[in-house]
Amino acid sequence: MPQDDDGWEPLSVESVSELLEGVDAPWWIAGGWALDLHLGRRTRAHHDIDVLVLREDLPTVRERLRGWDLQAADPPGAGTLRPWPEDEVLPAALHDVWCRPSPTSPWALQLMVDDTDGGEWFFRPDRRVHRSVAELSGPASTAVRQVLTPEVQLLYKSHGLRPKDVEDFHRVVGSLDATQRRWLCWALSTVSPEHDWLAAL
Repeated sequence: MPQDDDGWEPLSVESVSELLEGVDAPWWIAGGWALDLHLGRRTRAHHDIDVLVLREDLPTVRERLRGWDLQAADPPGAGTLRPWPEDEVLPAALHDVWCRPSPTSPWALQLMVDDTDGGEWFFRPDRRVHRSVAELSGPASTAVRQVLTPEVQLLYKSHGLRPKDVEDFHRVVGSLDATQRRWLCWALSTVSPEHDWLAAL
């Protein structure tokens, strides 16, 4: 897979909202932008923009991106991309799709694909952690765009612990309300009971 800063000219939050306006499927601004939107200010540079979608809605989202060059990270974590043909159902093990308007365009957005069952969202690395899909939208959501709630985004960031993820956590943790803190504490205790972040929660 290309390096994080290779070949990217990410869409703005506003452009993503315009691109996906009216699509008949839920979607959420995710990643570092979700946390900055929660805080109400831009706190650092963002080399990309992540959009969380549900696997069951991939055909609908794919139709909105018809004609775009979409490439899946396959196998996950191996550092490689391969084209995702329009007639292929994305395999269940794949959950990361890079998107650009054409094969010669810079990368514009990244789809993060999550799984659900009966209206419940499941944390990809550990299905013991789940919550209602209706509870994925955070307080920064608006009528034109949903934003992934910060405690869920921080849970994803806790898995890799890149320097920027640690910085994001310390920037955001003080803004979490009691309910958000309790949920993140429970989720981290379930997934990684010795996690460094638990002391701050």
